[in-house]
Amino acid sequence: MTKVTCDMAMSVDGFVAGINQSEAEPFGEGVGTRLHRWMFDEPEAHAAVLAAIDAPRAYVMGRNMFGPGRGAWDLQWKGWWGDEPPYHAPVFVLTHQPREPLAMQGGTTFTFVTDGIESALAQAREAAGDGDVAIAGGAATVNQYLAAGSIDELRLHVVPVVLGAGERLFDGVGAFDLERLEVSGSDLVTHLSYRVVR
Repeated sequence: MTKVTCDMAMSVDGFVAGINQSEAEPFGEGVGTRLHRWMFDEPEAHAAVLAAIDAPRAYVMGRNMFGPGRGAWDLQWKGWWGDEPPYHAPVFVLTHQPREPLAMQGGTTFTFVTDGIESALAQAREAAGDGDVAIAGGAATVNQYLAAGSIDELRLHVVPVVLGAGERLFDGVGAFDLERLEVSGSDLVTHLSYRVVR
């Protein structure tokens, strides 16, 4: 059966993005690449973790992860990643504003889902076939899926920075246990993999 995973880079105080996210600063004011430096500075050291992040056959994300806009779509906006996003798989974007699917280079097609998290996950499961589905973020989207009990495996990439404010993981998710699967890391990040137990 398809497993639902989630990988989130976060500060030690639980934030996955800072305040005032914008097109100029997608992770919030002053955050830049601080939460993801390990991916770019030490890719060889984290090759297995990066391979696991890239392994799902479909993804679900919130609108804020796709782009900075609210309200009606700017149809010129095609995501943060340029013409070839890193997903190389179907991506289902949660939104309140309808938009036609957007096919990109490299096998990524963004499908915009207006009828809720259950519908987005069902579509992603169907698209993934026997592969895994990843809840890609941001924090509000992950928190909704955690609250619904829909995530099977949570992989946190904890970076030794304190942001002090921003988008926090685990807000409003209810109580549950985490069963440790694996711990690894470097000076830049600690990888914590858990099975979510309800």
